[in-house]
Amino acid sequence: MSQQGYVAAPPYSQAQPGMGGYQGGFGPGPAQPLYGHYGGPPQAFHAAPTAIMKSPVSSAAGMPPPPVSSHYNPNVQQNGAHAQRYPAPPAASNAYGQPPQSAYNNMASPAPPPGQQQLTNQMSAMNLGNYAPGPMQNPPPAPGSVAQQPFQMAPPPAMGQPQMPPPQSPQTNMPMAGPQMGGPPMAGPQMGGPPMAGMGRPFPGPPPPGAGGFQQPGPGATGPPGYPQQSGQFGGQMAGPQPGMPGSFPGAPAPMAGPPQKKLDPDSIPSTTQVIEDDQEKHKGKVFTTNFRGQVPPLVTTDFTVQDQGNASPRFIRCTTYSLPCTIDLAKQCQVPLASIIKPFASLPKNETPLYVVNHGETGPIRCNRCKAYMCPYMQFIDGGRRYQCGFCNCVNEVPVFYFQHLDHMGRRVDFYERPELSLGSYEFAATLDYCKNNKPPNPPAYIFMIDVSYNNIKSGLVRLICNELKTLLEKLPREEGTENSAIKVGFVTYNKVLHFYNVKSALAQPQMMVVSDTAEMFVPLLDGFLVNYQDSRAVIYNLLDQIPNMFADTNESETVFVPVIQAGVEAFKAAECSGKLFIFHSSMPTAEAPGKLKNRDDKKLVNTDKEKTLFQPQKGVYEQLSKDCVAQGCCVDLFLFPSQYVDLTTMADVPSHTGGSIYKYNNFQAETDGEHFLRDLRKDVQKSIGFDAIMRVRTSTGFRATDFFGAIHMNNTTDVEMAAVDCDKAVTVEFKHDDALSEETGAHMQCALLYTTINGQRRLRIHNLSLNCSSQLSELYKSCETDSLINFFAKSAYRAILNQPLKNVREILVNQTAHMLACYRKNCSSPSAASQLILPDAMKVFPVYMNSLMKSAPLVGSTELSTDDRAHQRLTVMAMGVEESQLMLYPRLIPLHNMDVNSEALPAPVRCSEERLTDSGMFLLENGHSMFLWLGQASPPDLIQSIFNLPSLAHLQGHMCALPELDNPLSNKIRSIISGLLEKRPNSMKLQIVRQKDKPEMLFRQFLVEDKGLHGGVSYMDFLCYVHREIRQLLT
Repeated sequence: MSQQGYVAAPPYSQAQPGMGGYQGGFGPGPAQPLYGHYGGPPQAFHAAPTAIMKSPVSSAAGMPPPPVSSHYNPNVQQNGAHAQRYPAPPAASNAYGQPPQSAYNNMASPAPPPGQQQLTNQMSAMNLGNYAPGPMQNPPPAPGSVAQQPFQMAPPPAMGQPQMPPPQSPQTNMPMAGPQMGGPPMAGPQMGGPPMAGMGRPFPGPPPPGAGGFQQPGPGATGPPGYPQQSGQFGGQMAGPQPGMPGSFPGAPAPMAGPPQKKLDPDSIPSTTQVIEDDQEKHKGKVFTTNFRGQVPPLVTTDFTVQDQGNASPRFIRCTTYSLPCTIDLAKQCQVPLASIIKPFASLPKNETPLYVVNHGETGPIRCNRCKAYMCPYMQFIDGGRRYQCGFCNCVNEVPVFYFQHLDHMGRRVDFYERPELSLGSYEFAATLDYCKNNKPPNPPAYIFMIDVSYNNIKSGLVRLICNELKTLLEKLPREEGTENSAIKVGFVTYNKVLHFYNVKSALAQPQMMVVSDTAEMFVPLLDGFLVNYQDSRAVIYNLLDQIPNMFADTNESETVFVPVIQAGVEAFKAAECSGKLFIFHSSMPTAEAPGKLKNRDDKKLVNTDKEKTLFQPQKGVYEQLSKDCVAQGCCVDLFLFPSQYVDLTTMADVPSHTGGSIYKYNNFQAETDGEHFLRDLRKDVQKSIGFDAIMRVRTSTGFRATDFFGAIHMNNTTDVEMAAVDCDKAVTVEFKHDDALSEETGAHMQCALLYTTINGQRRLRIHNLSLNCSSQLSELYKSCETDSLINFFAKSAYRAILNQPLKNVREILVNQTAHMLACYRKNCSSPSAASQLILPDAMKVFPVYMNSLMKSAPLVGSTELSTDDRAHQRLTVMAMGVEESQLMLYPRLIPLHNMDVNSEALPAPVRCSEERLTDSGMFLLENGHSMFLWLGQASPPDLIQSIFNLPSLAHLQGHMCALPELDNPLSNKIRSIISGLLEKRPNSMKLQIVRQKDKPEMLFRQFLVEDKGLHGGVSYMDFLCYVHREIRQLLT
């Protein structure tokens, strides 16, 4: 691969100032210290204090801005733009204080601002051919400009000029679809607020003072600092600035619109679907063997087979880059985060070997005396096999007598291939009593089903549904390979304001109920007969499950408790001396008098203020303590919520999100429409492979170490990741930092060791080892990057950062770091080319589309239209996601179904996630792992509708259909098999929503078209790319 990387054709070389839908100033870094990882002071670019280091007062990391060094040769003129043509930048105080008012105040004056006359031949360097960026028009050439240019724009600001879209005028007159009025360019009814494409102000809210660069608009700007959303519910036109709409600026003179310009071809920008397809072709039918260090694996979207030959399979560990920079300075310079996403329990396909279990008997696993790393392929045997040198800390250890083996002529042990721990990347050790609580073997775990039987759950049909399902589901509890029945014990609790425990001992003819009404001091009223073996007590349990729905059929109790329910579970596990999982089915906010009582704190007025973060912060106190108690006992909580209004999910989900649990949410649940969707989730959740009472540690070779951990985890100290349970879908993202230089020769090693209890009650150690390259060449690092892992890391770190920073700062940091990583590549790794070209590393060419999608995700968009609970739910779900799930969530699959070959086994190739790909006569399936839509164009042919819905035409289709009718024709069979295949493959169930083009529910579907402008704020992929390109050029000048 040439170093050139991906050279994007010029289209986006021109950014619209202030970038469509994000507020201007989304470039400057906040003056507060950047959060967690983002490589300390971004001093890698000794550029003029523009972009990342905008404010002369304090740069992003509170450091004085570095001097303008000749690091980027300041004399290189940018793009033929002549600095002297620019009005001299105003004095610093002016630039950073209130904006110079002139151009800003007379927003309505039709005269072009001074900058408009300087639209010089900057663009001729762009070889634009005949397209203009984005759906923009070509303005008539300004006086004195070069006539043949495709479109003109003010040259980028001269070096010292801070780039602050609202205040400064010369930059903001990039001709856009709407006529320009000296204010920022926009296509929507924007009036003097910061520039955006038609969205009112999608990320409203007054900027925090001192957030670098973004100042309050001057007196001429519109109204209150909250910038209300303007123009109807979704603000402006849906599809971004549309050509030929001169009047989109109220009261604006139209003459500037100019003749229509050919629209930029969206196919010219990097395509995610293409990247996915190419990778599939490249690895088709090949086996990925893990015998080399630092190999970049196939993408998560590719089907491939792994053969473990000394490094863990990418199903267990993926990294943001497989070649670490050798020094701290290089790491800081490129700002590419160094992280791994570890899924210790990932499920393996049937054609891959399950992990071997190594049992060393009484002595237990062999470990390094100094750093305690476990025996693995990176240990070097010396001295005829009598000693070994640790691959992590270099300590030389004696080989225990029983483990001794001679070396062959290569210095390898003769039994190399017989011992999994010497030849494989992943394996397990049987743990000895030293690894068990109180030095005694654990009991098999238990599952307790806790059903809220308050009025809502009875009325919706939920309680009956759960009880019926459990009769069959309990037959399928997870069991160890080769055993007939599951060792997991089960128990049952129902509750509203009080708790009902059931004795289901096999000797009883009828189940017995015991009520605990004192919820302040929770205890379990029976020990014997509460947790039982399902096979033994089947008859009594059946009897109980038949009775529960009828027992509470006439209840009027609508109040519930919540914390005492979890406390009861922890107490039951304590008494039984086991770990386990609580399945809680809950409907409303716990308002009854009891510990953990909550009150409504949802306040839309906080959205887009500095206090918005409180909406994501759980209530402290009893919930915090409860998480600790659960983790200590190995009690994992899975919460199934069925709310009809706000329930403070942030707080209720706090325990599940620290105990390795999952949170499922079904708004306004109705058994007939949502029942199957919920049951699919419940079945997967009960049956998935899982380990309990787990503790994980990540060891690394010298020179770097794990510094930060993200996931559904609890941390008592800085090194031990504790999880009450860990299942096959949970991933922990680990960030690494240098503490010394790394060596290219030896590379870098990491070992993830997970101690856990199996479903049979055995204590085991699961070990995953991975070796990476180290390089002093940044080009190697960029070549070995993995976009999907990078975005998983960025999503988790941003979602954690919103707990203590304003959203606006978090979004700015994300953009800054994106620009920084790409600018560093451009500067150090690509061959010289015109500044107007956007050059992206091959492995990261679609990174911007994911980053833009992340910035438009519900938790990061300040919109009052989104429910606080939904935003909190998405935030917590992502924190535990693996790479595959986060990739799909941020770039959904859009599959055309109307023209597929019904006889082919293969799935039709997905198309890009944009409205432009939909056709009026088409039918598309969209899925992102959590939602699934079947979209029908308004001109869908009647025979298509007939063969799928058995209806004469689209008009006959009733809303609220949640499954396709089973019709016996090839098309119907094929589509239903595609849908069920996807439902089978994804960790979560998805409820099928059928939407017709131009119907109201279509709005829901549109927010998943991530290449288009966001519904609740955020710009299109094209605009984002332009913006990032402009930021990169700022960094390089």
